[in-house]
Amino acid sequence: MPYLEQAGFGSVALIRTTNLHYDLLSALVERWRPEIHTFHFPCGECTVTLEDVAMQLGLPIDGSPLLGESPEDEESNFSGLKFTWLKAKFGQLSASATEGELMCAARAYIMHIIGGVLMPDANNNKVHLMYLPLLTDLSTVNSYNWGSAFLAVLYRELCRVTNPDVVDMGGCLTLLQS
Repeated sequence: MPYLEQAGFGSVALIRTTNLHYDLLSALVERWRPEIHTFHFPCGECTVTLEDVAMQLGLPIDGSPLLGESPEDEESNFSGLKFTWLKAKFGQLSASATEGELMCAARAYIMHIIGGVLMPDANNNKVHLMYLPLLTDLSTVNSYNWGSAFLAVLYRELCRVTNPDVVDMGGCLTLLQS
């Protein structure tokens, strides 16, 4: 856990799994207004803010921005690591694991947190490779503005799911539900 704390992901690692209430999330999505990025309720409007990200997930919301592009559809086969592979490769460490093995396992775990909790795609089975270079030096990981990136993905997913043809939603649903 010291590497997760150093990287700024210690609080998020505690979330692990949350029972999502899809009926509640669906009701929220129905009230989402993509043109103004807010939920419209009879009592007024509200939205998820960076302060919510910082308070509920314990992630940095200032610092260097996260950079990356989404691959084109034809490149999607080469865009992510499957969670099954991450678990098989890094799920069990021996008691005599080296410092390098511990750091690799910490990176794999953070990748799983990013792709499985904070920015899951609608299939929730892989994490985008663009985040791996950001985890090269675990001592600098907490200097990135992860909170803004996660909130932007959540907003994008809320806007995408307002399309009647879209069935599943990605993004940090735990943050939305809380």
